[in-house]
Amino acid sequence: MKPSGLKRGRIAVACAAAAALLAGCVSPVAGPNGMYATPIGNAPVTANPTPYSPALYCLADYARRYNLPSPRIAIGRISDYTGSVATDGGRQITQGASLMAYSALAKSGARMVERYDTSISELELRYANNKLIGDEGDSPDANNYRRILAGQVPGSDFYLVGGVTEVNYNIRSAGFDAGQGELNSERPGSALLQGKVFVMNVALDLRLVQTTSMEVVDVVSYQKQIIGREISAGVFDFLGGNVIDISAGTGGMEPVQLAVRSLIERATLEMMANLYGAPGPQVCLDASRDPLGTVGPTGGYYPAYANTDTNNGSTRAEPNRWHAGRDGDVRRGRY
Repeated sequence: MKPSGLKRGRIAVACAAAAALLAGCVSPVAGPNGMYATPIGNAPVTANPTPYSPALYCLADYARRYNLPSPRIAIGRISDYTGSVATDGGRQITQGASLMAYSALAKSGARMVERYDTSISELELRYANNKLIGDEGDSPDANNYRRILAGQVPGSDFYLVGGVTEVNYNIRSAGFDAGQGELNSERPGSALLQGKVFVMNVALDLRLVQTTSMEVVDVVSYQKQIIGREISAGVFDFLGGNVIDISAGTGGMEPVQLAVRSLIERATLEMMANLYGAPGPQVCLDASRDPLGTVGPTGGYYPAYANTDTNNGSTRAEPNRWHAGRDGDVRRGRY
């Protein structure tokens, strides 16, 4: 059945109205403010914490309260070793894990020295060595150049390196799909309801190295699971010769990069508790809300200082502390 002239006119008017509406949103001529369109959205800048950020701040307060010195720590490369690539061609995992480690150490009150990007310092040292940089006044002065003093650059006591080593997709998934349709061809119509949920994980391996001896003094290996979900529903029908197709849905996925930040902050909490000589992360972390309890399976452990009577080394070296109540074979010594 062909649409009448009146219906065709209504369709043309609707299309013209839609085109006019779109034209009103974007102009081919820049306005007085120099922009073609006003950007949408007004969300303000907010902090970017993880569940472990408060514990890191607490650890910094703990160190200040008991006057516990922090060694100087440098950050090396914390790279993405998974090789995973997103569907749009970019990297699936953040390439800025080293920068996240800087933020985590700063929250814990650690003293840090720059070793990740020293290009500016090296350039200025070369200029200063050639007496090209003056420190005071605006006018050049032959006697006003910056001096280079022996020992002016503090060294690091430890440096942190490692990488993101695992991304495992679809560890577990589930879903449902329900549909409804009409048997009568004169009353065509259908409805559809779908739901999906899936779990993946990301893992991190970090090591703390003593700079002077290059001895690995601490190792942390953690993983975090990530969940995603999607729900959608739709209706399709013919009513009086008109086609109606209505669908709606919602979905979300836990941020993968925030999971990497959480891993780094939890590892930093473990390492800095050792360096401060604290009994363990539990001085600032509620063990009942942390699946790791007081300690995680951190691999090889070596005391950084002579504080083994007060730090958490004994708990970290005891596998039963982690596996108790979970893995009977490990508890009974059968590996």
